[in-house]
Parts: sequence; C-alpha cells; structure tokens
Amino acid sequence: MFEQAAIAVRDEQGYAQLHALIDAAFDARDVEVLLERVSKAKLRIRDYAGVLKRGLLGKAAPGLYEGLPVSDQGLTRERYLRLVEAVPLELRQRYFRVYAYY
Repeated sequence: MFEQAAIAVRDEQGYAQLHALIDAAFDARDVEVLLERVSKAKLRIRDYAGVLKRGLLGKAAPGLYEGLPVSDQGLTRERYLRLVEAVPLELRQRYFRVYAYY
C-alpha cells in the first residue's frame, strides 16, 4: 500500500500563514466565492500557480508562497489540490468549466 513520506516543514510561520489563507478560501461558506472568482478569471481551479498569481487566495499569498523553501511549496500545492478535490459534488457540477480538464 502506498504511504506518503513525511516531509518536515522548514518555515513553520510562513507555512501556517499561507495555509490559513488557503483554508479560509476553501471554507464551506466561502468556497463558492472562490469558484466564482476563478471562473471570472477564466482559470481552472487546479491551476494553482494561476490562482495564486491572480491573488485569488489573498493578496499576501503570492509573497508568502515565494518565501517558502521548495519542500514547503510542494506541501502547500498538495494541500491546495486536496482541498480542491474535497469541494462538494454539487458545487463541482455547478462550476463544471472551472473543474474541467480541457
């Protein structure tokens, strides 16, 4: 069975601040706002770099991300994509174009 290796966080403060912004964006009350903003920007929700660059996760998010070591950046991308897939099915269907792979 596959088990992901544990990677230690090197910049705990920056990592925690960025993850707080990401968690807030994917909060059950706010995730639809995020999806609407991603849709208006003509981006795909799985395009982490595009979403981050446009400031859709918060104005401070791009700076926090760039300040993290590469290993912490990878952990952050994985967490973001995990949250993307945890969005309720009815919202995923409503925002089909945002979730589409084409």
